[in-house]
Amino acid sequence: MTSVPAMQETVIRRASVDDVPAVLRMFDEIIAWFVSIGNDGQWGTELWSTQERQIGRVTEACALPGAWMAEHPDAGVIGILVLGEAMDYVPAAEEPELYVRLLLAARDPRARGIGRRLLAFADDEARAAGVDRLRVDCYGGGSGDLVRFYESCGYERISVFDEDGWPGQLLGKTLA
Repeated sequence: MTSVPAMQETVIRRASVDDVPAVLRMFDEIIAWFVSIGNDGQWGTELWSTQERQIGRVTEACALPGAWMAEHPDAGVIGILVLGEAMDYVPAAEEPELYVRLLLAARDPRARGIGRRLLAFADDEARAAGVDRLRVDCYGGGSGDLVRFYESCGYERISVFDEDGWPGQLLGKTLA
């Protein structure tokens, strides 16, 4: 098993289907927080652990070869990064790329900064694969904070899209 030291004691390791319950807990905690602040547009109001479709999506994501977990020795799983092919609802890439299919960080204070660390790990994975282009899509509605987060990590806006009423933003990054 490959482990990469990250923030302090946190390690980044390969994901597996054994991580599904932890990832669903992260989604559930984030959705509960979103509901508490009035953001029900991103993922709705129903906890993912109660939805067969979402459980299936998380199980599939954790089984992908590009799925990585951030794990803190005291907090357990605090983040997930899934890299691979672009999602089918965004335009195909015009050049070789690595696509950030999922990035999620726990609400736990020990997870602070793990999203940035996982994106830096994605940069390293892209370099190792011999590509210098990454893309990601995210929720483009609400306050726009998520889009600004990716921009603060070096991504630039490419295009907006609507996926069945869900406002999305496609962003890209070219590595130096």
